[in-house]
Parts: sequence; structure tokens; C-alpha cells
Amino acid sequence: MCGIVGFVGKKAAAPILLDGLSKLEYRGYDSAGLAVRDDNNNIEVVKAKGRLKVLFEKTNGGESLPGCVGIGHTRWATHGEPSETNAHPHVSGNSVDDSDVIGVHNGIIENYQELREKLIRHKYTFYSQTDTEIAVKLVDYYLKKYNVGPIDAIAKAMVRIRGSYALALMFKDYPGEIFVARKESPMIIGVEGGETYIASDVPAILKYCRSVYYIDNLEMARIKAGNVEFYNLDGDIVEKEVTEIEWDVEAAEKNGYEHFTMKEIHEQPKAVRDTLNSLVKDGRIDLSGIGLTKDVVNSFSQIQIVACGSAWHVGMAAQYVFEDLARIPVRVELASEFRYRRPILNPDTLVIVISQSGETADTLAALREAKSRGIKTLAIVNVVGSSIAREADFVLYTLAGPEIAVATTKAYSAQLIATYVLAIEFARVAGRLTEDGAKELIDDIYTIPDKIEKILDDKDRIQWFASKYSNAKDVFFVGRGIDYAISLEASLKLKELSYIHSEAYAAGELKHGSISLVEDGTLVIGLLTQDELFEKTVSNMVECKARGAYLMGLTSYGHYEVEDNVDFTVYIPKVNPHFQASLAVVPLQLFAYYITVAKGYDVDKPRNLAKSVTVE
Repeated sequence: MCGIVGFVGKKAAAPILLDGLSKLEYRGYDSAGLAVRDDNNNIEVVKAKGRLKVLFEKTNGGESLPGCVGIGHTRWATHGEPSETNAHPHVSGNSVDDSDVIGVHNGIIENYQELREKLIRHKYTFYSQTDTEIAVKLVDYYLKKYNVGPIDAIAKAMVRIRGSYALALMFKDYPGEIFVARKESPMIIGVEGGETYIASDVPAILKYCRSVYYIDNLEMARIKAGNVEFYNLDGDIVEKEVTEIEWDVEAAEKNGYEHFTMKEIHEQPKAVRDTLNSLVKDGRIDLSGIGLTKDVVNSFSQIQIVACGSAWHVGMAAQYVFEDLARIPVRVELASEFRYRRPILNPDTLVIVISQSGETADTLAALREAKSRGIKTLAIVNVVGSSIAREADFVLYTLAGPEIAVATTKAYSAQLIATYVLAIEFARVAGRLTEDGAKELIDDIYTIPDKIEKILDDKDRIQWFASKYSNAKDVFFVGRGIDYAISLEASLKLKELSYIHSEAYAAGELKHGSISLVEDGTLVIGLLTQDELFEKTVSNMVECKARGAYLMGLTSYGHYEVEDNVDFTVYIPKVNPHFQASLAVVPLQLFAYYITVAKGYDVDKPRNLAKSVTVE
């Protein structure tokens, strides 16, 4: 949520800042702004409400803002409505000219009202409704009260601020420099060719540099052209190791696709293959690189999977696979609920947290809650060096590459594969699977990428069906077992992209209340990939048809008898039933995509949503 970029170097800053912000549009925003310092030490601030193209036009693509030092921001409204006044950057005075500090901020300052009242008592006035303006003026207050430099002033402000933040600040008396600070909200700094880049996420600077530093929690940095120094809250210098970003630049571009969403749907075979190849060597699972040795695996008697959104749906599917293969109890928790219900965690519990970005606020908080109780944690994340990756005891990286579209597709598929591999290894170590049995399952998983490609090659029928139902008011997804977990993800994809009301139900629960919502023309989509549950789910669907529903069935090749009961059928290749989610989700992603396009909505950036939810 929100995006920060910064640049110090020899080139014009504004075009670089605008380009970086364009790579962060997927994070969600309602306004944007730039602050650029020219060679005469004059700082100009330009802000705009709405899409980034408005800011681009106001600055003539950045050409009307000369200077080689600057910061930029895309804002997601929290405190204060979307407006040009509330857009970042914010200044410490009443205007740019009478300001010593100018800054941008990601996150939420929880005690902003208390700090605002304090600053008002010290003769500060406020022009916006934002908590960011409070942060900038608080730094200015300490700068002047104690007659200290930026690092000390920022440190004093950090001690007083409660909440989450990533701050990028320019000081009038420190030309050629930008200062940053972080608590909870992500921030990276890249250095390349005598120039330095700041961003809240990798895609913003990927085309400019590959060598980056991850600033840790409660740390600050002083940034100059080609140089960066890190400090802790005491003002002591902290040494950092550089991380090389391995993502391809092309991975963050559309490469001929109309939308990132469709591109990333088509990248799922590669994401699955790459993730699988990182965990399997010579046909055998090898988790030694992440520290999950046989003794470690044997030390766990139960698992809790904690995640949000689509990652939680991965956990729901994984629960069935783990319990069936490894016979180990698994509980799946929403991260936003986990720590607030005072969970009972035994010492032999493994808490698995799943997050594409590795920065999801609730998931990170759940991880810390588990660690505070001495519980071992395993992170499944897609971003190297992210907060969750750095703090978990064990880290399993998915190799999906950068995912730009707000609605996850390839990261979800890569996460599923990671949980399959974990479940097989837990089952093998527990003696529930022989070596040959484990290898047979792994071999089956290796067929998934080619089978996804087969589904993608036959997407025209799904496009036709989606166009037919683009005006649907209500859609219900039903299934049993793993099919129910798939239904949850399919329903979320449809509602978040197309804004059509959709719900997912365990098929057997329909007659316990929700079937009362079914009427003439209601679309009911049944997931029928589990052979032993096929007839029961068909029976539930027929009950809906008797009440006027139009039925779509999704099943594997061979179940042609389904056509006797449903109005439209989508077939997918067969794979081991434990892994059917990896195939079944693909046509449902396409269905949501095509409906959204047919309705004329922005499929990559659905309203009110952000890619990375980094605040509670």
C-alpha cells in the first residue's frame, strides 16, 4: 500500500521517479507527488489527485522539474480523503519555501492525534488531514529544539511515533542527500554506477540497479550519490551486506500482453517449474538448504498455517494434503485473527506463514507472536530479503518472479507447489510414504506445468462463457474437500476483479441456509475434481438447478457424465487428486479475467485494493 521512490545521482531525478512510481502502481493509490531539488538548492513540490498520468502531465514527464535529487510517492488514503492537499510529499512549514524538512511516508501513525496536539502547542500549523504531515513536522521540531542533525532528529521522532512507517526525507540544509527510516513498512536502497535509488519495492528500481540493501526495522540511512550509510536508533553506524536481485527486468514488463494479470496467468507453468526445481534434486526432495532436516521435521507434531487472502486459501488446500499424506494435525488461521485470539501453541508446533511480498502486516505480526512464544516458524515467501524472510526460522522461497497485478495468480500457484513438497517430505520422514511413493508423487507434480499450458491453450471456451455471464449479479462456487479450498480462491478472484458478488460454500452446507439465495439465473459453479466426492457435489448442484440456477461444472477429463446435469462444462487434465487445485484454479482465474475485461474494468488495478497490505 502506497509507494515510495527516491533518487540521488547525476541524471535528472524526476523522470526516474515517475518511472519508478509507474512500477508501483499495482500497490494501490489515489494520488501522487514529487519533490525535486535543483542545482541552486531550490526544492519544488508537485502533487496530483488521481492516476499517475495526471502527475506526468503536470510535470511534462518530469522535464519541468530540473534537478538530480528527489523523492516521489503514490498515496493510498488512510488519514484524510484523496486530494491534492493530502497527497505527498508534505513539508514542515506552511509552504515549500519556509520548510526545512520535506518528506513522504508509507504506513499509519497510530498516535498522530497526540503528536498533532503536541506540535500545535509548539506553534505548528497544519494544512492537511494526514498523519504524514505530523511525522515531517515532528522531525523538524526535534531538529530545531535540540539543534541536531537529521539522523538524531529522525531517531528522536521514531521513538515518539507509534505505528508503522517508511520515511524518505529531504532537508533544506543538506543538499545532495536523502534520509530514510523504517519501522514495519518495507524499504530498499540500491546503488549502481555512482547513483543511489530508494524504493518501497523491487520493481521500482529493477531496471536501474541489481545491488540492493534492505534497511531493517528501526533503522535509518543517509543517502548520497553512490553511497549509503545505515544507523540504528542510537545513531551508531550499522554494517550491511548487499543483496543481488536475480529477477529479470522483462519479468516486470507486460511483454506484449494487454494486462499483467494475463501475462502472470501464462507465467504459472514457469513459476511452478522453477519453484519445484529449487526443492527437488535428482528426483528427491532436498530441504537441507532451508534447515528442515529429518530430525527437525520429526520434532513437530502439529502445524498451524497462518496467512491472509489468497495465501490463506493456499493454506486451506494444504491442510487437506498435509493431513491426508502425513497424518499430522493442521490448523489454518487468518493472520488478522491469529494473535488477537490468544492462540494455544504447543512447543512442538510448526507455524507456517505464507506471504507473496514477505511484508504482509498481519502475517508478519503473527510470525512475531509465534516467535515470542518460542515456536519455530517457516516462511513461504516470494521476495528475498523481505521482513518475514529475515525473521522466520526457516525460509522456503517461491520462484514466481515479480508479480505486478494486484490479484495474485502465479504466486498462488507457486505457493501451492511449495506446500505439496513440504507435505510429501513430512509424510516421507514420518514413514507414511516410502521413498518410491514420495518419488511417484513428485513425478506427478512435475506434470503440472505442461498440463497448465494445455489449459491455457484451450482458453477460448472460457472467454466465450465469461462474456455470456459478464452481467451476472451473484455467483456461487461450491465444492467439497480440496474443491472447497479451490472455490474460496475462485470466488475471491471473481469478486476482487469484476466486483460481482460471489461466495464460496462447502457444497454440503448449501441446504443449511445459503441455498435460499439461489433463484432463476443464479450462476452456480461446481468444483468436481475429487473422485470420491464427485457424486455428492453433483447432487448438491442439481438441488440448485431445481431452484433456477444455471450450472457450470469443472472436472477432470473422463467425467463426461457431468454433462447430463450441468449446463456448461470445463475439463482439466487429470493429476493426483491431492494436487488438482493447481490445475482447477487456472480456468477460474481466466474466467474472472475475461469477465472483468468484458465489463471494461482495470483488471490489473481493481478499486480499493493494494498489492501488499503493509498496515493493519
